[in-house]
Amino acid sequence: MRNDINQRIVLAARPEGQPGPEHFRIETAPVPEPADGQVLLEVLYLSLDPYMRGRMDARKSYAPPVELGAVMEGGTVARIRRSRHPDYREGEIVLSHAGWQRFALSDGTGLRKLDPELAPVSTALGVLGMPGFTAWSGLLQIGRPQPGETVVVAAASGAVGSVVGQIARIKGARAVGIAGGPEKCAFVKDELGFDAVVDHRAADFPERLSAACPDGIDVYFENVGGHVFDAVLPLLNEFARIPVCGLIAQYNDPAGPKQGPDRLPQVMREVLSRSLLIRGFIQREFAELRPQFYGEAAQWLKDGRLRYKEDVVDGLENAPDALRGLLEGKNFGKLLVRVAE
Repeated sequence: MRNDINQRIVLAARPEGQPGPEHFRIETAPVPEPADGQVLLEVLYLSLDPYMRGRMDARKSYAPPVELGAVMEGGTVARIRRSRHPDYREGEIVLSHAGWQRFALSDGTGLRKLDPELAPVSTALGVLGMPGFTAWSGLLQIGRPQPGETVVVAAASGAVGSVVGQIARIKGARAVGIAGGPEKCAFVKDELGFDAVVDHRAADFPERLSAACPDGIDVYFENVGGHVFDAVLPLLNEFARIPVCGLIAQYNDPAGPKQGPDRLPQVMREVLSRSLLIRGFIQREFAELRPQFYGEAAQWLKDGRLRYKEDVVDGLENAPDALRGLLEGKNFGKLLVRVAE
């Protein structure tokens, strides 16, 4: 791709169910020129995250949807290609929100300078970025694990879940991960150091989870929903805390009432009888705590107590297929698209 051409991916249609190639469109345009007070960003890495599926729908949510014909949104790490802003120099690396495109203009709002000497810049989109902060804030501000308690986390090999379990262990709790397939389970147990891990694809998954949690579950970090939550619910202890971060098993469900039995009365009965705390959250609610997170997480990373895995896809044009794979659980670690070297 020529450096005087901007490639971008826009939302072409709203999906019903799993998004496909027909829901995206690749466009090209001249690279824009920055005006006074602006910088031209060249995207190096694009973060792909489950929340993006929700932004493709028109239904009401915690953030407005991507408009048809607009660039798909997403967090990015970018190089300042040209600058007419007094606070930024050409060549500096910044955390940005440029979305699914090679180049973007910015007036500096929301940019954060990155030091490549401190950590690989890609970590600003993962373990030292929004996913890491989501794990840190949800677990410590809502889950509040105590030493000796059992913390269970779904999608334990993913960008958020992998950090949740490691922080739980740092805080003295017992970490039990739930992942899909032998390779991911081995990574969670052997590389990340969880105390136990259970494969949710196993035919006897509920029984295996029960065996891994002989003292019940005190904190359940919810990333998935579906049959994973069904297996967790009977094991929750009195006063258990459930930070609800994501429900990836349900993101492709069409809007409207679902067919089947109404299980809400059963769930509410358990909430009442066991004094359960179920709290949905978006990480930006805890924005004032980001400096504390950056300091703690960077030190844990330096000490080797916090590890991470990245799943890197090359080429912006491959972002739609990569997002589809993410929603199907095909990624292994934090999913990134390398847009430029």
